[in-house]
Amino acid sequence: MNRKMLEIRMTDITSVDADALVNPANSQGTMGGGVAGVLRRAGGVEIEQEAKKKAPIPLGSAVITKAGTLKAKHIIHAPTMEKPVGETSFEIVASAMLAALERADAHKVKVLAVPGMGTGVGKLNKDKAAAVMVKAIQQFQPLYLQKIILVATDKELFHSLYRAMDTVYGKEPLPKSR
Repeated sequence: MNRKMLEIRMTDITSVDADALVNPANSQGTMGGGVAGVLRRAGGVEIEQEAKKKAPIPLGSAVITKAGTLKAKHIIHAPTMEKPVGETSFEIVASAMLAALERADAHKVKVLAVPGMGTGVGKLNKDKAAAVMVKAIQQFQPLYLQKIILVATDKELFHSLYRAMDTVYGKEPLPKSR
């Protein structure tokens, strides 16, 4: 994917106008903390119930569920850890990112919102996680996906995502956060 297909926003992922939102999940489908908890609280427990029915979700794969009462139509659950509040790695983040892209494209999603994967509950370094995510996006060749919105919840991740884009795609001026 090229840089023009990417956008970075500092906002709440539940407010993003996208066809699908990515949940950096756990393999069990439990949605208690981090982005998963935010999605469940905003979209309803039916998201978690559907995800649990599809569990266990292997690392390196992704499943899609409805998005409850959220604006988005779907949630793509791409585990970055096996158990809630478990450990993760940059390799797992890369495979989860790729799995989320593949699942989105298979379901003809045009606009996908993606939070920092592994950077919250997973406690990975934001610069390195952002670099892994952006590299996976750059290497992906979509059929249907037209836009990816990378969602940051703080300025540190916002800047990490821009630095990763500059490294992978070449430098552009850093805009002010929204």
